[in-house]
Amino acid sequence: MEKLLNEDVSKQIKDYLSPMKNNITLVLFTEGDCQTCKETQQLLLEVSQLSDKITVVEKDLKSPEAKEYDISLTPSFVILNDEGVYQGVKFNGIPAGHEINSFLSALMDMSGHDFGFDPSVKARLDKLTRKINIKVFVTLSCPHCPPAVSNAHRLAMSHPMIEGEMIEAQTFPEISNQFNVSGVPKIIIDGTRELVGNQPIEAFLKEIEALA
Repeated sequence: MEKLLNEDVSKQIKDYLSPMKNNITLVLFTEGDCQTCKETQQLLLEVSQLSDKITVVEKDLKSPEAKEYDISLTPSFVILNDEGVYQGVKFNGIPAGHEINSFLSALMDMSGHDFGFDPSVKARLDKLTRKINIKVFVTLSCPHCPPAVSNAHRLAMSHPMIEGEMIEAQTFPEISNQFNVSGVPKIIIDGTRELVGNQPIEAFLKEIEALA
């Protein structure tokens, strides 16, 4: 298969990833010839070759790890920290197009890069008493989607009770229809609260607090 990243893009990504601090692991889940599985595998491998701090591991959907990380869609992958711990950062579908930006941000953030949340954000999250799942539905042509995905992932990295996942809407029409996704980004918090558009972190916090 022809490379997904040309020489110029590869150089830009390598430069962007150069400040990574800690090692991280991408655990990719595939099943048979699922839609975009091969492309997702190739993208992850090509990016991992641009930094010695990134390791890619591939697992089958029937593996114990799939149950551990609550994986039901393929392709999907999670990003583990330097201790091999899952911190709620998940991608469902290939993070290509504009979504390469949320993917690269997640790599940097998980490696220990400071994403600049105000201390008050952590104080508010510390009041959480139950698990919260944040789904962000995107399309690869959506320029406003990556910031919403990054907000969900950063909230997940900030508190062990939060999981943030990107869902590429066109790859998974069944779940997109389930949540009535007609525009993106569409944000579903704990299956009941909805936000549409590139919302600030304050909007996420208000919906989370309404559920806590």
